[in-house]
Amino acid sequence: MYKSFFLKSVLVLSVVSLLTSCSDDDNNATNVSLETKTFSNLYAPQTGGQGQPVGGAFTKFSFSQNTTVTDDSWDIAFRGTTIIVNGGSAIGITDEPTRTGNGAVSIVTNTLDAVTTIPDVSSFVQDATNAYAIPTGSGNGWYNYNSTTNLITSIAGKVFVVKTHDGKYAKMEIISYYKDAPATPDATALSRYYTFRYVYQPNGTSF
Repeated sequence: MYKSFFLKSVLVLSVVSLLTSCSDDDNNATNVSLETKTFSNLYAPQTGGQGQPVGGAFTKFSFSQNTTVTDDSWDIAFRGTTIIVNGGSAIGITDEPTRTGNGAVSIVTNTLDAVTTIPDVSSFVQDATNAYAIPTGSGNGWYNYNSTTNLITSIAGKVFVVKTHDGKYAKMEIISYYKDAPATPDATALSRYYTFRYVYQPNGTSF
């Protein structure tokens, strides 16, 4: 009888240990350590403009790698003031990269730190023919353009929650369009150098 009780006790302890281990694994899978990163001076040149056809390669960026890339692992890509996502279909512009992922964007009006959950799936938009997930143009997308000073200013309080090419998430806010992110850019500031803050979420539904 004692032997039977001992064996049952060992069995119960083994099951509890297994369940605890699985629970810890699940928690570790979702409760990852998230870090707010700043990427500075991403150069996004273009050709043309000022009434001429715009062209040139897009600069592609991967949130998981925290760097620009040249392969299909990109999540978003920049050229001039245009930002595209690795998901959806071709827009029909010159020199745009082929979209091989499932990327999409949801635009939230808030501060970066205040966005703590992934928006509803219905709010995410992909690039499509003649339409951008992140709209272009002054006041419509991520910036305002001052025709008097010819300066571009990122719109405060716009957070772009990006579904990455492989189905993960990142939230991003654009800080500056000028090299070294001057607080008050002027006509001497070098443009097409993006500085942005972001948080990459590799697993889970919150930031």
